[in-house]
Amino acid sequence: MNKDFLSILDISREELINLIAHARKLKEERKVGVHTPVLAHKTLGMIFEKSSTRTRISFETGMYELGGHALFLNPKDMQLGRGEAIRDTARVMSRFVSAIMIRASRHDEVIEFATHSDIPVINGLSDREHPCQTLADIMTINEWLFRTEGIRVAWIGDGNNVCTSLILSTILTGMEVIIASPSEFAPKNEIVSEALRMGAKVRVVTDPGVAAADADVIMTDTWISMGQEEEVEQRKKIFMPYQVNSDLMSKAKPGAIVMHCLPAHRNWEITDEVIDSKRSAVWDQAENRLHIQKALLVRLLA
Repeated sequence: MNKDFLSILDISREELINLIAHARKLKEERKVGVHTPVLAHKTLGMIFEKSSTRTRISFETGMYELGGHALFLNPKDMQLGRGEAIRDTARVMSRFVSAIMIRASRHDEVIEFATHSDIPVINGLSDREHPCQTLADIMTINEWLFRTEGIRVAWIGDGNNVCTSLILSTILTGMEVIIASPSEFAPKNEIVSEALRMGAKVRVVTDPGVAAADADVIMTDTWISMGQEEEVEQRKKIFMPYQVNSDLMSKAKPGAIVMHCLPAHRNWEITDEVIDSKRSAVWDQAENRLHIQKALLVRLLA
């Protein structure tokens, strides 16, 4: 495995299978109170340029349960916030901690951090990708549908960073992904082209009904990402036809599940009726962030 985990394509298909198998083992052990301190005396430095609920809690809890320690670092409280070069911070942190998880505004910052770091760097979210979320999504699909090969996923809404990681992940999983987005918010052409060149099954449409037809999974995300708060009313108007509701779910296969990586603006991108239904895998999806990231930390640090 690569030193760093910056993109979903930083792992191979075999490594993905092994990570999920280990994550499921860790999940079962946790249920019965078994916690093996395989990362004792290891420390994870967590840099958050953006606010977080699931990423912070899952990584911090994960390190604790593995016997290690996690440090929450706000750039405003670090010299990064006063203009210290990223490469200098990376070099210094490499001498203090065992690994770095960074949630950054720009993907270039994550790459620069990893380039100048001697220890593993994990992308906890950037403007390009959210690979840790996609690991949890794949694990959840495996749990609910028992496979990924041949599964049809309909992504409904913004072609954002989570969507990018999902598109690229199809190269590893054998899933087919159909993205339904307003044309001005579709995933970048170069991302789709890259995935297609590598053998992915990806299609981009504008009609959510077309994407949802015969889907095994309906997946969506918030319409308002961090830093887009001033665009709320404009985005709400554009995306409302892309709401995941009972009518859209009726176009999917009878046993289809619905997923949302949270936070959800209820009755905007997804209705209460759908997110709280028996077809909702949302809460398992959120929980699996903990288990798959624990497996990832063990793989990188043990």
